Amino acid sequence: MNTKTPAYGLWLLVVINAAVFIIFAFSFTKPRTARDWRSFGAFSAFLIALFTEMYGFPLTIYLLSSWLQSRYPSLDLFSHNAGHIWETLLGWQGDPHLNPLHLLSNVLIFGGFILLASAWKVLYEAQRSHTLAVTGPYARLRHPQYAGFVLIMFGFLLQWPTLLTLLMFPILVTMYVRLARREEQEVRAEFGEEYARYAATTPAFSPRLGRKAPVPEAHVPEQADREAGHGS
Repeated sequence: MNTKTPAYGLWLLVVINAAVFIIFAFSFTKPRTARDWRSFGAFSAFLIALFTEMYGFPLTIYLLSSWLQSRYPSLDLFSHNAGHIWETLLGWQGDPHLNPLHLLSNVLIFGGFILLASAWKVLYEAQRSHTLAVTGPYARLRHPQYAGFVLIMFGFLLQWPTLLTLLMFPILVTMYVRLARREEQEVRAEFGEEYARYAATTPAFSPRLGRKAPVPEAHVPEQADREAGHGS
């Protein structure tokens, strides 16, 4: 794996890639509250850390360089392809962008953004009508937006794992679970039995394939403007 062009120190690419994905995610989440900004900020930090190592400075490769060089002596450590660590560890040959894990990562990343987009549309309509969001992705998941964030991050870990993002991932997942629980407490207080019926039949993050939650009866809350329907 040799390269004739610089694989790192490309800080303009770091800025462009991070900005594109962050703006794209922002357009589908529209953070408004402190909680929204906290979850979106953590996701943005994950992306910045990822693209910094992908195009800026390969911290993970640097820290593992002695081990990698001793185990894979023919590996060009500071080539771009070397950053696809799963490919190296699994002994796969050829273009790493075409290996099964990289292709699966693309599916997860784009699927996560599609989930974010479709969930925001349903949530926006629910906010306007002051009702519980139970259609679209919300018919299968109580927190499709958080699930979308997790899918995107996991997809990037399959594509380009780094020590920092591997450390951040379980921390962010735990944070999203806690935020989801707090949101559920608020929405349960607002929608009462209607939300209890919905939560009893609809999983939080992992859908039950082939099964769809029944839609609760419509309910108009007394408070006119809740932050996020039933939690994103």
